[in-house]
Amino acid sequence: MSMNVGSEGDMMVEMNTTPLIDVMLVLLIMFIITIPPQTHAVRMNMPVNSQNNPPPKPPEIVRIDVDFDGTIGWNGEIVPTRAELQAKLYRIAQQPDQPEVHLRPNKLVTYKHVAMVMAEAQRLGVTKIGIVGNEQFMN
Repeated sequence: MSMNVGSEGDMMVEMNTTPLIDVMLVLLIMFIITIPPQTHAVRMNMPVNSQNNPPPKPPEIVRIDVDFDGTIGWNGEIVPTRAELQAKLYRIAQQPDQPEVHLRPNKLVTYKHVAMVMAEAQRLGVTKIGIVGNEQFMN
């Protein structure tokens, strides 16, 4: 004699997932074993600290000031002509280790005077030039 649970029309339709889980676990273990170990090392050639190396000298700085009326100053001295400015910039451009040129325009100077100095420096081959004193233009 058998025991009947539920009515005859009710059928349990469930998939048996136990074999699928077993297969997934076996595959997972196989992948973990077969994957080569990853090395996360980065090879770098670091500089060797030598006692013979002298400390680096600070770069030479040339300050060019452009006043509100277009007057150009070179390290505090007024440059009277454009030809003299070109000669000074040419001497800087010919040096193998060029000094830094800091161009400091006045707040009231017109752009053409600053652009002229920058264009001359670029034309003559000055590579280390930058505009300093931008904080005066904040207001």
